[in-house]
Amino acid sequence: MTGRIPQHFIDDLMQRADIVEIIGARIPLKKAGRDYKACCPFHGEKTPSFTVSPAKGFYHCFGCGAHGTALGFLMEYDRLDFVTAVEELAARLGVEVPREASLQQGPELGPLYAVLGRAADFFEKSLRQHPVAVDYLRGRGLDGETARAFRIGYAPPAWDSLLKELGDGAEGHQPLLAAGLIIAREGGSGHYDRFRDRIMFPIRDSRGRVAGFGGRVLGAGEPKYLNSPETAVFHKGQELYGLYEARQANRQLARLLVVEGYMDAVSLAQHGIRNVVATLGTSTTGEHLRRLFRVVPEVAFCFDGDRAGRAAAWRALQATLPELREGRQVRFLFLPEGEDPDSLVRREGAEAFGVRISGATTLSDYLLDELRRQAGADSLDGRARLAELARPLLDLLPAGVYRELLSDRLAQEVGLPRERLSIALGGTSPREVQPSPPSRPPAPPRRDGRASLVGQAIALVLAHPRIAAGVDCPPGLATARVKGAALLAELLQIVRGQPELNTGALLERFRDRPEGQHLSALLAMPNPVGEAGAQAEIAGSLGRILALDREERLATLVARAATGSMTPEEKAEFRQLQREQSGRN
Repeated sequence: MTGRIPQHFIDDLMQRADIVEIIGARIPLKKAGRDYKACCPFHGEKTPSFTVSPAKGFYHCFGCGAHGTALGFLMEYDRLDFVTAVEELAARLGVEVPREASLQQGPELGPLYAVLGRAADFFEKSLRQHPVAVDYLRGRGLDGETARAFRIGYAPPAWDSLLKELGDGAEGHQPLLAAGLIIAREGGSGHYDRFRDRIMFPIRDSRGRVAGFGGRVLGAGEPKYLNSPETAVFHKGQELYGLYEARQANRQLARLLVVEGYMDAVSLAQHGIRNVVATLGTSTTGEHLRRLFRVVPEVAFCFDGDRAGRAAAWRALQATLPELREGRQVRFLFLPEGEDPDSLVRREGAEAFGVRISGATTLSDYLLDELRRQAGADSLDGRARLAELARPLLDLLPAGVYRELLSDRLAQEVGLPRERLSIALGGTSPREVQPSPPSRPPAPPRRDGRASLVGQAIALVLAHPRIAAGVDCPPGLATARVKGAALLAELLQIVRGQPELNTGALLERFRDRPEGQHLSALLAMPNPVGEAGAQAEIAGSLGRILALDREERLATLVARAATGSMTPEEKAEFRQLQREQSGRN
């Protein structure tokens, strides 16, 4: 079905999900008081530091910092996207995932997947019946086991082989058209098969359903590769060939290798290198990167060493920069000229190819090497040119440690102190203050391990949402100038309106928002206030936050009064704040 998953369903799912049962089915848990402990599945350790709280519906590792809800664990451990994780959790609870009707109702997808699956069956059967196609694959070094694992097939050369097999009258043509498997003849005089005399590579989605096809011509015809057109279930700029197969081969992937051709991916898999995906004849996109990083923390791109391969690698680098966050790594592997992954792995074997992958160039080294080549950085003019070429690339990087380190390295390369280089480039330093999101998340935890006043209040609301539901949210909290106050007000309003929500459901509401990581980090911190004192502590914190807001505003107005720049409105506000201050004293 199409449409968005309703929020109330996700709330209900999080309240019904047993996080101990879900995690315990994947790693051994041991009871430790009210909670459960285990060795963390996300980093190697001998002493358990991974804790699961059934009361909060929350897990946290004190070793590596991994944390989240039952849904988050499924996404991280099973490497699922959000929708698939919701579907997995719903299936475990025996409920069906509903969908909200969109304003513009999309097509029903079931018939599309059904006809694509039947087409894949037909192509597999056809391969066994055509010795020429079988001989071609054998000539490429492919065995039957690998062909079956990837469901490789063959489209016969006739114009209507698939049409005769699946097209039952005029009505049967419509699903084939919608799936991109047949094409209408000019003038409306019938239809013909899109794929003819081609080796067929089914492209499967995260659930293993066939979403589209890539077809490789047997001889020297053009185009060499032909993909399914854009359909309701197939989008070339988003799909990755072999991702489903790679995840089936290893549920705990650490790295994915991105190659350019279907046969490259299949050939590497046959030689035991199973963590391979291929783009579908397109440049790497941001959506590709986001899908890859949802599955693994490291991506390695593999390109031919010729001019075209270098150009494709540079485009991939530019697409990658906006997606780089802490913990994500990218490498670039360039093959000897005249070689591709298929030919090279057959010539030198999997072990030697694996050594090449391990020694692939880091993104930072490749970026600077390429900038040196473009700028000719041996001269003063060249170093200045290098800095100018680097400026738009640095602007693509999100703020964070990686951008800081790369900027420092660029400064060393140019031969200027970091601050001077920033000024020379027009103030584009990564150290510039980034605008805060509208809801202004709370300040990060202090070095002594305690959260700020607002952070402590938020942590209590998260840990005890049903108790927090009994606390009135004062009117001025949402507009208070104290950092994080608006977020605290929003949380209080949510639990006030839905007092049945638990911690997991509350956190999931912020999954796609910048504040989500701050909330999880606050919840993971030790909080000395127990359930019995939570309501009084939250209420007391609200009073202190509003008092702090008044003091800060009063100090600001005093400073403006000293310069004589107060507006009439500010003067009235100043007098009001003074009266309130006197009344409290």
